[in-house]
Amino acid sequence: MNSKINTDTAMEKKSFKKMFPNLSKELEGEENKVKIDAVRTNSETAEKTFCDPLHNFNPTVVDFIRRCDTEDQAESIIAFLEKRSEITPKRATQLRTQLKKKGVRSFGPKKEDNYYFNHSSH
Repeated sequence: MNSKINTDTAMEKKSFKKMFPNLSKELEGEENKVKIDAVRTNSETAEKTFCDPLHNFNPTVVDFIRRCDTEDQAESIIAFLEKRSEITPKRATQLRTQLKKKGVRSFGPKKEDNYYFNHSSH
């Protein structure tokens, strides 16, 4: 019976490789492996060690606009990011259109000082 299981598994692997060759390479490769060297059996302890959702956060143009008080400030942000090629001219046009038609608060409520500090999990 053991050889039947091994044969079935080998067939499934072969079939999987044929249907998903790139995914198969990724799964078998070493570069995408994550070592697990600890197990938490207490859920409260595990929750406390959970990573901050803002860790490695990279603000978007909208995040910057939401810090603005005026349309002129928002326009300056859009122009700056467009000049640095951090947003495309097409995206800049979309943002300017929304800004002119709906105003600065159409991007969301204002992000006040210490917004990220107050909204992180630490």
